Formats: sequence, C-alpha cells, structure tokens
Amino acid sequence: MFVPGGIPLPSKSSARLAALTVAAVCSTVATMVVVPSAAHADTVHIHDIQGTTRLSPLAGQKVTDVAGIVTGVRTYGSSRGFWIQDTAPDADPATSEGVFVFTSTKPTVAVGDSVTVTGTVSEFVPGGTSTGNQTVTEIVKPTITVVSSGNAVPAPVVVDARSVPAAYTPAGDTAASGSVNALTLRPKKYALDYYESLEGMNVQVKNARVVTATDPYTELWVTVKPNENDNRRGGTVYNAYTSQNTGRLQIQSLGAVADFPTANVGDSLKGATTGPLDYNQFGGYTLVANELGTLKQGGLKRETTRKQSRNELAVATYNVENLDPSDGTFAAHAAAIVNNLQSPDILSLEEIQDNNGATKDGTVAADKTVKKLIDAIVAAGGPAYDWRSINPVDLADGGEPGGNIRQVFLFNPARVSFTDRPGGDATTAVGVTKDHGKAALTLSPGRIDPANAAWTNSRKPLAGEFVFRGKTVILIANHFASKGGDQGLTSQFQPPARSSETQRHLQATAVNTFVKDILKVQKNADVITLGDINDFDFSGTAKLLENGHALWSAIKSLPKRERYTYDYQGNSQVLDQILISPSIRRGRNFDYDSVHINSEFNDQISDHDPQVLRYQP
Repeated sequence: MFVPGGIPLPSKSSARLAALTVAAVCSTVATMVVVPSAAHADTVHIHDIQGTTRLSPLAGQKVTDVAGIVTGVRTYGSSRGFWIQDTAPDADPATSEGVFVFTSTKPTVAVGDSVTVTGTVSEFVPGGTSTGNQTVTEIVKPTITVVSSGNAVPAPVVVDARSVPAAYTPAGDTAASGSVNALTLRPKKYALDYYESLEGMNVQVKNARVVTATDPYTELWVTVKPNENDNRRGGTVYNAYTSQNTGRLQIQSLGAVADFPTANVGDSLKGATTGPLDYNQFGGYTLVANELGTLKQGGLKRETTRKQSRNELAVATYNVENLDPSDGTFAAHAAAIVNNLQSPDILSLEEIQDNNGATKDGTVAADKTVKKLIDAIVAAGGPAYDWRSINPVDLADGGEPGGNIRQVFLFNPARVSFTDRPGGDATTAVGVTKDHGKAALTLSPGRIDPANAAWTNSRKPLAGEFVFRGKTVILIANHFASKGGDQGLTSQFQPPARSSETQRHLQATAVNTFVKDILKVQKNADVITLGDINDFDFSGTAKLLENGHALWSAIKSLPKRERYTYDYQGNSQVLDQILISPSIRRGRNFDYDSVHINSEFNDQISDHDPQVLRYQP
C-alpha cells in the first residue's frame, strides 16, 4: 500500500496544517496565524489580490470591502469558508477573479449573495510547508457584509481538452530552490499555470470520464482529455516523468456525502459538474462541486487471466494490503486468487501482517494469518497451498505500526516443490553456492543482506528455491520502500523532488547484486524477482534492478497503455513488477498479465492489482 510519508494518512478534516504569508509561517494544526504588514491596501478587486503569480502581491496586508458574488460555501471540516468571485473581471488571463474567504466557523452566507469582505490576505499551504505544496490565496479573519441575495452566479469557465495546455509546468526558479511560486503565470502554455489562473473561480467540466474510482474520502478523478494516454478500460496511463497527464482533475462535492456518485474507472459524469476550483493537500487542483453530473456507468468488469498449461509455471505477485486475521476480506482475496488468477503455482504475497495485526505487543508470527487465507482458498475451490516465510524483527520492517508486514510464498505442492535449507531467520543473510554445477541458495527461505542499511524500516527481500518439473527456479519476493515524502506532481517545486527514491535505489542495487551472484555461479539460472517495487517500470529503481542485464521487467512486454498495476490521482501506473533473468527472457516462452481486479474499482479489496507470469522452464 502506498502511503505518502510512510505513515497512515491523516484524516482530511485535519489537513489545514500551516499558513504561509510574506510575514510569518505557522505550522500549528488547525491554526492560522497572520502577521499583517504596516501597509494598508485601499479597496481592491479580487484579481488585484490574486496577482499574476501564485503568491498574492498583497499577502499580509489588510484589504477593505472586497466585492464579489458567493459561488460556493463549505460548512464542514477545518477549512470552513466560502468562495467569492468578481463580476467585473480584468482582461489579464493570468489573474484569477475568485478567492476563498476562510471563516474557521460555519459561514452564514449563501450562494448568490453579493458580499463585501474586509480582512487580511494570506497564503495557506495545505498540509504544511514540508509537503512542498503550492499555496492557496485566502482572505482570513474576515468581516462580511451581505449587500443582496439571490444574485446570478458568474458563468463558469469551461475546462476542457482545448483549454488545458499540453505542457504541464515550467521548470522552477533555480534562485528559489526550484519553486514556481514567483514565476508569472502563463495559462495558455502550461497546465498548472492554467489551473492556478482559475484558483477560486467558478469552473465546469462536461461529460468527463472517471479515471480514478470514488475513494473513502468521497472524491474521484476525471479527465477532460479523453484521448490523453487512454487505455482500453477507461484509465489514463502514466508512462513517463515528463508526461503527467494534464487533463486530470479531482472532483469533490459541497453537497451531502450520500449524494456523491460511487464510480469506477471508465464511468463518466454526464452533463455539467460545476463549482469553485480549490487546491488541497490530497491531489492539488480540485473542482468542489455545487452541481454534479449524472453518473453513467461504463460497465467495467474485473479481469480473469487464463489458466496455465500443464507445462507452464504460473508465478504471481499480490499485495493484499495489511491482511490480518481480523479482516473481513479473506473470502474475497481467496475468490480472486482462485477465479481471477486461476490458482497460480506460486504466489508472492506482500503486506501479510502478524497474528494480531496492528497491535504493538511483540507478536511477530503470522501463521494464523496465512492459515486463514489458505483455508479460504480451499473453501473457494482452490488448491491446498503450502507456504514459507521468515518472521521479521518486531517493529523493524516499517508499515503499519505493530503489523510487522512481510512477504510470504504460497505454493501448490501438487505442482511445485520447495527446497528447504535450514538456518534462515530475520537477521541471517542468504548466500549463493554451487550444488552439482548449479546455483543454489545457502538458506531457503532466506533474507537478502538484512543488515544492509538499505532495508532500514523496510521489508527485507525473501529468497526461496523451488523446483517445477525437475527445473530449479529461484524466487526473490520484494516490498520496497514506499513513495512517502515525495513531492506531488502539483508541487510548487518543479520538477518535484522524489526523495524516497534514495532508499529504493539502494534496495534495487542490493537485489541486483544478489541476482548477479546467482548468475556468476550459473549463467542460465532461472531467477524471478517480484513484488511491490513501489516504483515505475521507467524509473531509476527499475533500471538499477535490471543493471547489467541481470533482470528485465516483464511488464514491458505489454503495450505501453496496458502497463499499470495501481491507480493514483487519475494516473494508472506501475508499482508492482515481475522481473526475469536472461534465461527466461531469451526463451520467449513467457506470458505476462496485469490482472485488473482492484485498482480501478471503488469496492477494491486491495489497492494493488496482482501480476501473473507464465513460462515454460
């Protein structure tokens, strides 16, 4: 499971963490501190407040009698307030005509009210300055006067494929550590500049296709560019750092939670979805809807892979998302393994928790968790899998505190045998030796270089030796460090920093080195490295795993638009991979399938799609 920051996500109602002005920075939870400058601005228009950059030229100053029509009211959470929009816009496309008025308590205005607002201009950073997020220009500590009610709301700006530029963003100002905050907006050239030029304004999308399913926080993502890196199931594929998919836009609602559409990828919001354009911690630019389009279902179905032939070894990787005995998803996971994955011969499972889940009491054994899953598979009509794993040191492998997640091999003993070599434990490193002229593991199962700093607070790779139809296959099960701490695509820093890569690069190097050790002993050894790599097929992590042609990511055998295992913020992307040694790739007798059963659906049992490799040894 990808968790930004490497810890459970905070609730969205607690997201108002920090405010930035030209005078002061405050990072106190749910508190806004503004230190006004001595200057005092005369009555101004909203476009004067917004200015032509991301930072208001009046930040920290008091403004008087700012006029506008209320276009949206937010009555919930810690970001209570309302949006106003000027009815007398200027001619500059870089200056927004809308702004958010932060009231902190439930607002007393209504949509259509004509108001004047006196208050202090502030730049608020959703999530705090450490996130690298852009700022939202606001008026805080307001005094509000309702001039009249029942007025027409300014006509929305229609956001569509023609209005959103193809280029994503300029490079940040090197004099400001890569920040784009002070750069003059060029909304006709860059998508992020275009969205920023509409911050706080009434906007609209029409007949928009859903590209990330409705999540537990009552939000979804659409695209206004239906042909932008689209795939056959309705998603938008992320296939390069320079191709961020500019048509993606998050949708939330100002209405009742119960009225929000429950959508899957490939569905669409027919008609108009209209409301103020916000910017938040969890996805950046967001249309907060007063009016939601009508959900039209696309009829997306969960995929089923084909059954392996008698001569094919089927190997799968599946992140089961913090599975512990208290979960209610065992039957669903079992049905997916038996029916959708067609009972692979070997399963590498990630995020198997210990026997009491996220309870910090020293428990590390996971035999009850695994047995419950195996029993559920049998009940679903699948094979009676056997299993191998190694218990971690308590609290040493990251993930949900107390859960002690680890990788586990399941294998069908009617089809595959496991070569047991004793001595493997949480801290002992597995090595490679020669046995009758062939590469063999010194421990099976065993952990790869567990003392290496690359695995600090992260899962250690699990290596195991299997035999299928007389042929030895060495598997390495992985769960690399998460992307926690990386700056988002809509960060003020462009290109955004990917700080979490540092650890994954060290991890990839360690695994690649181990695979090379195997291939030095036996050049034609069958080695499969698989799991939740937490990085893209085009990433530096993947390149380091493949270094020296020791491995090759088999998902690259699929067309580019079919390469994805995970859906995040409107981007269908690769996090899970199965990499194969040259002997398997050269034979060209392998078949790869990313089996889409979770990531595109609102009722997912895991946030990852499993991957299956079939080949004839």
